[in-house]
Amino acid sequence: MDWTEILRKTIDYIEDNLLEKITADNIAASVNVSSFYLQKGFSLVTGYTIAEYIRYRRLYLSALDIIDGNEKIINIAFRYGYDSSESFSKAFSRFHGIPPVKLKQKKSGIRPFLPLKIKLIIQGGYDMDYLVEKIQGFRVIGFERKISFENSYEEIPKFWDEFCKMYIKNNNAETEQTKIVRESCVGEFGICIDDEGKEGEFRYIIGGKYDGEAVPDGMTIYEFPDMEWVKFSCTGPMPGALQTVNTKIFKEWLPGNPEYKIAMGVNIEWYSKGDTQAKDYKSEIWLPVERKKK
Repeated sequence: MDWTEILRKTIDYIEDNLLEKITADNIAASVNVSSFYLQKGFSLVTGYTIAEYIRYRRLYLSALDIIDGNEKIINIAFRYGYDSSESFSKAFSRFHGIPPVKLKQKKSGIRPFLPLKIKLIIQGGYDMDYLVEKIQGFRVIGFERKISFENSYEEIPKFWDEFCKMYIKNNNAETEQTKIVRESCVGEFGICIDDEGKEGEFRYIIGGKYDGEAVPDGMTIYEFPDMEWVKFSCTGPMPGALQTVNTKIFKEWLPGNPEYKIAMGVNIEWYSKGDTQAKDYKSEIWLPVERKKK
């Protein structure tokens, strides 16, 4: 199944199950793709997280139900997955700009939110600067944090800020941790890992390559197997250069690439040394891939 079809089937699955409990893991299993990549790709292509899309569709349909009938608000709230009229009313008001009770009287002024139609223009994928490389298994060591998909753009930069203040800009006495940060170039990689099956979150490691055995308190090790990686080159100030290439990967390269598919639920961002705001700053996005079966 190609990437465009995966996104279309994702939307079909959501539409068919809007009155049921829907999780990103359920959807990912139905289209046979990693939950991490499904959520990341869906957000980059559509501009909405999966959770936002489901919430907005339900709030739109609930408004139609309020306008069309004489049903109690609490019954409509339960139908669309809310456990109280208060929580439903807050979400409804934020989305439509009017409480459900007033809509019942006014019968107008709702915010439409129709099902998305995926129409990707397949262009530019092969103009992107990338290479496919088979890499022997390697280990990384670093600091790990659980990150929510919905707030990842706020949580990851905050994590990096804390790391830099503690280990890069701090001139305190050397510890076991600071020694490994220095010797293993911790901060060379930003790694997303979706391997614990926890709905709505993934593991994020600020790491570097590691050949040692000891693991200091507060640090973690992750081991990558032998596999093929596609490495996309990025040039320009952070984070804009990476975000631009990330969007192109999911809007252009994945839909237009006939040879490879995502192999597992991880991805790596590689950062060079130097001024991250320089016009010629170099970084990379690594995706694990395997050849599609013909």
